[in-house]
Amino acid sequence: QLQLMESGGDSVHPGGSLRLSCAASGQRYATSVIAWFRQAPGKEREGVSCIRTSDGEVIYAPSVQGRFTISRDNAKTTVYLEMNNLEPEDTAIYYCAASATGLVQLVAPLFSSWGQGTQVTVSA
Repeated sequence: QLQLMESGGDSVHPGGSLRLSCAASGQRYATSVIAWFRQAPGKEREGVSCIRTSDGEVIYAPSVQGRFTISRDNAKTTVYLEMNNLEPEDTAIYYCAASATGLVQLVAPLFSSWGQGTQVTVSA
């Protein structure tokens, strides 16, 4: 299993930007799908985006399409989530997760490794 550590969470105003990082360690990074999920207070966990590290295939949730960009730096075994034009509705704890299935799908049960999360707060 991969070990994952998120960073980059912060408080920003609406319209602002943040970049989250997910640093992975372990032997399966090269064959993994790395995803970002988020959970707001009182709401269910939501898949945001994921990327297959081997070929860069990505998907996005409709709620973030066009505003968020996921990318990876395989040399650093790190996945990034660039978030632009942030809205108050983006406020949540953001979690990084890893799947060994190879499937580029935002389905939480596919992901067996999870980080501790990083808080993103968007408010005026």
